[in-house]
Amino acid sequence: MNPPVIPDDLVLRNGTGGRILLLVLDGLGGLPARPGAETELDAARTPHLDSLAERSSLGLFHPVAPGVTPGSGPGHLALFGYDPLRYLVGRGALSALGVGFPLQPGDLAVRLNLATLDGSGRVADRRAGRPSDAEGKKVVELVRERVKLERGVEYFLLHEKEHRAVLIMRGGELGPHLQDTDPQAEGVEPRPPLALDGESTRSSRLMTTFLAGAGEALADHPRVHGFLARGYASYQGFPAFRERFGLRGVAVAGYPMYRGVARLVGMEVPGEPTSLDAQVALLEQAGPESDFAFFHVKATDARGEDGDYDGKVAAIQAVDEILPRILSVGWDVVCITGDHSTPSTMKAHSWHPVPLLIHSSWVRPSADSFGENACRTGSLGSVRSTELMSLLLAHAGRMAKFGA
Repeated sequence: MNPPVIPDDLVLRNGTGGRILLLVLDGLGGLPARPGAETELDAARTPHLDSLAERSSLGLFHPVAPGVTPGSGPGHLALFGYDPLRYLVGRGALSALGVGFPLQPGDLAVRLNLATLDGSGRVADRRAGRPSDAEGKKVVELVRERVKLERGVEYFLLHEKEHRAVLIMRGGELGPHLQDTDPQAEGVEPRPPLALDGESTRSSRLMTTFLAGAGEALADHPRVHGFLARGYASYQGFPAFRERFGLRGVAVAGYPMYRGVARLVGMEVPGEPTSLDAQVALLEQAGPESDFAFFHVKATDARGEDGDYDGKVAAIQAVDEILPRILSVGWDVVCITGDHSTPSTMKAHSWHPVPLLIHSSWVRPSADSFGENACRTGSLGSVRSTELMSLLLAHAGRMAKFGA
């Protein structure tokens, strides 16, 4: 059984306590490229992370539970102190919120991948070669101009980032329980958006019409031939982060979906940075006014999903290079971890626990470097999803004493 979420009466409410930085290297956990080799994190040259590790407690983080492979939504909700088994949300809603779309109750939001299909209609590339943002926007505009749905249904098609887009349908009963059309593999045909219950029958019909129309509109495109759909979601609000933990949270993320999950729990999103350097600059501006800052790095996950071991190593090293600037903003507690593991050998999310570092004035240092080997024997041990936020609040002096 997953541990209970933090009772509200254990969190200090008088506004006092330290400031917390949560630095998330998406998909941080990895595996050796071959037997006897190192994981991506262990292979990376990270002098600043290693120096911080000498003054920190290390361990491993289970975003949901041992053996469970998390999606990015549940993984981040766990990091924010929301039990991912209790607070469920589809990726489509997070994508819509991430691009700033004003979702309304009853809207059906769907995450889409631009995809390349071969002459037989099989998936040749689930990400269409990761097109640029400009290319992705052109595809979305083309489909939006040509595809129509039935009377009484309004749809909004928005580009998210590179190969990703988000579809929002509005009008009448639109159940979210549909089969993903993304087969999560190449060399096979996309699956039909079958309804998984009675309330989603109309949604299934509309998705079938939309996806067929998109395929026709893109028939002559040199690389993008259609969309793969997953992450269907009906919008619902969550308890506010500030009300639960007494923290004013700010989110600095270059990728829209992660701004979306932060908005879902009421964090402030001060901008839309387009590079790692721009993210740091935004943190330097917005961070000093916050009690809690969430700083997200996407490249570690993207390179892992590409199967690019060296690229993931380089992405970790790039974070290490800018770490002094991140830390110079001034934090009483620093937590560095990931929302899940994405081993480049697997080219996908995995169930492996994620390296975890917590730095404050009240730690028990146990290693001289930040790596997966060091984290396995660290003083924090194995931390499960709903335990991380209580640890961070305790290190920040924001947890009340329990009992007499």
